[in-house]
Amino acid sequence: MVISDLGMKNQNESVRENVESNQKVAVVTGSSSGIGYATALLLARSGYLTFATMRNPAKGSDLIKVAENEKLPIHVEQLDVTDLDSIKDFMSLVGESAGRIDVLVNNAGYALMGSLEDLSMKEIQDQLDTNLLGTVRVTQQVLPVMRAQGSGIIVNISSGAGRFGLQGMSAYVATKFALEGLSESLEYEVRPFGIKVILIEPGVVKTKIFNNSVVGQAALREDSPYFGMLGNLNATFNALSENASTSDQVAATIIEAISSPEPKLRYPVGEDVISWLETKSIMTDEQFQEYMKNSMASLAPTQG
Repeated sequence: MVISDLGMKNQNESVRENVESNQKVAVVTGSSSGIGYATALLLARSGYLTFATMRNPAKGSDLIKVAENEKLPIHVEQLDVTDLDSIKDFMSLVGESAGRIDVLVNNAGYALMGSLEDLSMKEIQDQLDTNLLGTVRVTQQVLPVMRAQGSGIIVNISSGAGRFGLQGMSAYVATKFALEGLSESLEYEVRPFGIKVILIEPGVVKTKIFNNSVVGQAALREDSPYFGMLGNLNATFNALSENASTSDQVAATIIEAISSPEPKLRYPVGEDVISWLETKSIMTDEQFQEYMKNSMASLAPTQG
């Protein structure tokens, strides 16, 4: 849909009026489905003027429909976290229409599956470019706005896989481990400016992440020495999904965290990840690796 200059001006003036009435502003990346979708809705239902961003805004039709039915303050906008020009264009739009950002939720990402040996450098680079560098790009553009305000909250969607390894997902896990270290370091840097950093660490969530995951091309070959492992991984996550957390539960945790006067740095979400982290805290690395191998093996199909 093409919006005329006059239409955009009127829209921006309307948004500005909302912000001037002390309405807080939130930005969510990767809002077309899953955690991003649920978070954008819950933020808007909680009173935030919410910019729900996605690489392809055509995928936001369902979100727009819900927002219209409930009269929610949601604006679906284009933003590709791998494209700095796209991010800068979006920041210009927010600057003109809202003039502030109180909450940034870095959610955009996907899961790359396959053993490290089976993954190409291009596949690994693309994973890092979205999951890690995408967060870096958006955060770097938002920080000057928050510093000028003297306030703001950055919420980075990590994973339980940012705290312990998983076979068949080494590249994905690497991005989440990196995000954990990035966020912890960033917290030290920006806290003096009134900015808070929060890590959300879901376990297995009932989202489309595994349906939308990318599998390394070489990992799909039946002659791969890791081919059986990939099949077991899929079966394991299918089994774990039966009692998994929902996107709404993750979104509720985000609202809880940003509503706290002194939020914690880390918020694990889901009985599975909480159990894994509690177990890891009382075991040596070797004991925990053995525990995880046995736990995953018990969920995978037996070899006939």
